[in-house]
Order: sequence, then C-alpha cells, then structure tokens
Amino acid sequence: MKLGVSSYSYSRCGLNSLEVLKKAKEMGFEAVEFAGLSTPPEGETLITYAARVKEEAEKIDIKIINYAVSADFINGSNGDLEKEIERVKEEVRVAKALGVPCMRHDATWGYQKQYSGARGFDDALPRLAEGCRAVTEFAQELGIKTTIENHGFFCQDSDRVEKLINAVNHPNFGVLLDIGNFLCVDEDPVKAVGRLLPYVFHVHVKDFHVKSGMLPNPGKGWFKSRGGNYLRGAIIGHGDVPVVQCLNLLKNAGYDGFLSIEFEGIEDPIAGIAIGAENLRRYVEDVMRA
Repeated sequence: MKLGVSSYSYSRCGLNSLEVLKKAKEMGFEAVEFAGLSTPPEGETLITYAARVKEEAEKIDIKIINYAVSADFINGSNGDLEKEIERVKEEVRVAKALGVPCMRHDATWGYQKQYSGARGFDDALPRLAEGCRAVTEFAQELGIKTTIENHGFFCQDSDRVEKLINAVNHPNFGVLLDIGNFLCVDEDPVKAVGRLLPYVFHVHVKDFHVKSGMLPNPGKGWFKSRGGNYLRGAIIGHGDVPVVQCLNLLKNAGYDGFLSIEFEGIEDPIAGIAIGAENLRRYVEDVMRA
C-alpha cells in the first residue's frame, strides 16, 4: 500500500492544481488525486488544462491516481437523467486527459424536500444504477474505472453502497472506500469496511473526532452525523477512526493500491497533512510487517 493525498486536503491553502502537485511532491507523497481541478487559466478548457496538469506531474515524477467529481442522478441537470449522464461523461473525458486510471463520481445527494413520491433508497436504486452503468460503460472504452464513494448521507451506508454496486453489476464499477465517512451515518467503520472489501478500487484514509449527541454542542468546527452525534475532522491517528484495524482488513483482502489522505480538520492543513502522513506511514509499515 502506497501513500497519496487528495487535493481536497489543501483546499484551505489557496493552491491551484499545478501548485498542489508541487506541494504534494515536496511533502514526500508518491501520488495525488484531484477532487476537481482549479479554474483553468483564460484561454484554456478544462480538458487542455487537465493535459497540462498531467504533463507537470510527469515532469516532477508524481502520479495522478484519481479524479473525483460531483454527480446526482436524481436531481442533477434539472432532473434530466440523460443530460446528467452526458455531463458526467464529459468529466470522464477530463479524467482521460488527466491520465488517471480511476474516477469517482457521486450517485445522488438524495431527494429534494419538495419531492412528493416514494423516497427510499430502494426506490431510487434502479435510476442510480442506470446512471452509474451508463457512465462506467463509457469510461471503460477510455480505459478508466469508475467508482462511487460512501459519502453524502443518502448513499453512504455500506449496505446501500453494496446494493448499488451489485445493481450496476459491471466489472468496471466499484467503490472508493473512505474508512472514516461511515461515521457520518453512525456506522461502525470496521464492519462497513469488512462488508465492502470485495468491491474496493481505491481508498481514502480519514480520521474524525467523535462526541455523543447526548453531550452539549462542542461548537465551531463540528458537524452532526445523520443520527445527531458530533464529528470533527482529525489528523490521522488523533481521532476515533480505527485506522489500523481497517488497514489490516485491507491487507488481508489483498489490497495493494494507494491510500489517499483526505484531511479536513481545523488545524493548519500543511501541519495536519504532514503529521497524518507520518502516522499513516508508520501504521502501514507495522501492518505490512505483521
């Protein structure tokens, strides 16, 4: 297992995509994934900018391993499923220009409040599967695997993610496993990771501080899980996510891909990323030796 970092970790640093590459290389990472690209300079399209980012990565010898974009196959493109599929396909073309092997897109953020029909996950599943399948079939033609991530509350629980992956039922489609995000829906990360191991294409390592919803609101920097518990982004190793146990599960399942750090704590981001990387490297070395 090798270490990478998500550009999202640097979101408070004011860096453009080219600067993210340089900073990640400077910090000793082998790879970067982009949670979207920064706004292209005047006169460039997103695709031409992606190609330039790829060239810079090759120049400084750092890999670009994933491209993550938004999507919503219920509400996106004003509820027009075909238009949303075509919009996400355009992002696949950006991913191709970026040279990544894998791309993550969302499935949906759930039904809007004004929606009056059945709104359970199983009701949405056929539509979500149709959207994901159309995108992954197109992406496969370009040599790119596609994934969904366990985030966004509506499609975050491990059983829902598994249902969607099996409903799509395509070898090019899997999961970007974020070991911390299950806490957002009050699910035990160890049980959730264990459930989704057969479908993992890529991994985010993230940590959270957790406080019971029975306690007073801890204030700024915290948000609520779906069940009303309090969460705050943490430096890897400082929080409550069972990182080492999850790494052991991944090792035992034969996962040998990248682990992307996704830092979203309130600490200085460079310090938070650096300390988390130091801890994660040590954890990986210990797990691989065991």
